[in-house]
Amino acid sequence: MQIFSARALVEDTWQKDVLVEVGETGLIERIAVEEEPSSDAVKVDSLLPAIANLHSHSFQRAMAGMTEYRAKGQDSFWTWRTLMYQFLEHLTPEHIEAIAGQVFVEMLEAGYASVGEFHYVHHQPGGTHYASQTELSDRIFAAADQTGIGLAHLPVLYSYGGAGKQELVEGQTRFGHSVDQFAQLMEALQSRLLEANPDTTLGIAPHSLRATSPDELAQVTASFGNGPVHIHIAEQPKEVADISDWLGARPVEWLLDHENVASNWCLIHATHMTETETVDFATTGAVAGLCPITESNLGDGIFNGTDFLAAGGAFGVGSDSNVRISLSEELRTLEYSQRLRDISRNLMVPGEGSVGHSLYKRAAEGGAQALSRNAGGIAVGKLADLTAINSNHPYLCALSEDQLINGFCFAADDSVVTDVWSAGRHMVKAGRHVHRDAVFSNYRTAMNDLKSKLAA
Repeated sequence: MQIFSARALVEDTWQKDVLVEVGETGLIERIAVEEEPSSDAVKVDSLLPAIANLHSHSFQRAMAGMTEYRAKGQDSFWTWRTLMYQFLEHLTPEHIEAIAGQVFVEMLEAGYASVGEFHYVHHQPGGTHYASQTELSDRIFAAADQTGIGLAHLPVLYSYGGAGKQELVEGQTRFGHSVDQFAQLMEALQSRLLEANPDTTLGIAPHSLRATSPDELAQVTASFGNGPVHIHIAEQPKEVADISDWLGARPVEWLLDHENVASNWCLIHATHMTETETVDFATTGAVAGLCPITESNLGDGIFNGTDFLAAGGAFGVGSDSNVRISLSEELRTLEYSQRLRDISRNLMVPGEGSVGHSLYKRAAEGGAQALSRNAGGIAVGKLADLTAINSNHPYLCALSEDQLINGFCFAADDSVVTDVWSAGRHMVKAGRHVHRDAVFSNYRTAMNDLKSKLAA
């Protein structure tokens, strides 16, 4: 397959009239400049490396808009979480697959080529296990297969209801696993990988320090920690206080002191860190998994992005609760959060240069690293995870070539995305996912059924 673009971001610089040849394995086999394409080449305007969505709870997409009502008293992440628990009690396996399919379509149309699905709903309402241990993971695999998105599946170990080994509360029973049960799930999923797209990866997600324990965290990372390891950390002040009271150290501080946090780790949120924690985290080579839209929606706080970047930290972005799926908006919300905090402008770039270019490049590289995905740039030997944008779109047509990525991040929405490839699979054409109508039909049917259950 050949892709011909008027310009492409190759080795971090724009090159004109670029021909990209993709092999049957989904890898880029050749890149040529100013060479005539074949008659069947796909022609696009401006070609970028696609970004990985490194953190998603796909089922929460169906809740979008349901929790934006202020009840008596102070609303917070913790009140939102209670509503989320009530919602998921009604979800069936069919609902979960249909929702994930819709989410993955929306991600691809926004310019993402892959997703890290932080998957923690494992059981039936009440905690009864399904006949197949992988029932709900299979639904995520099926949605990924249908939509063609690259999948890093991250099964969650969730053993406790809160810091100090508290019992699971009713809304958490669908998540619960012992370490032995989690090991059995991981072994079963290794076999499932053989049936998935070859670029599919499997990692682990010990949910958080409050939902596991030091000894169990050590067990699972020792047994399954060679691939991606993702963990929620320091998202909320209450979490920081609870962990400090229990373990005698702040969450990021404790984790860095007790686990071999390295480049295969992704610390999700890490919103509330001291200056020392920020620098120490950055120097591990692990990725900060930032979800600015969700963090804004939940009132989490603002990540210390400028100091983290100055210390050489790597980051990527994810859509987390999927209340709004927009790659361009995640990137600009990250930058705008820093501006609002510091009463300044153009912050998420080391030294001088294009802020949009810095955001995009670092999110592409960090997201690929977090998912252990051979992507993040347009280069021979990498997966053809590619996003094409239209520089003639009204949002972008007034901009110079060097301003295009700034335009995408700060002036445009995702309607400028024309085409997306995931490991060479051409899933978005002319701005539409190739299976959009069928996926949405399934989603609408599922939502009609779910609405009737919620109203009962």
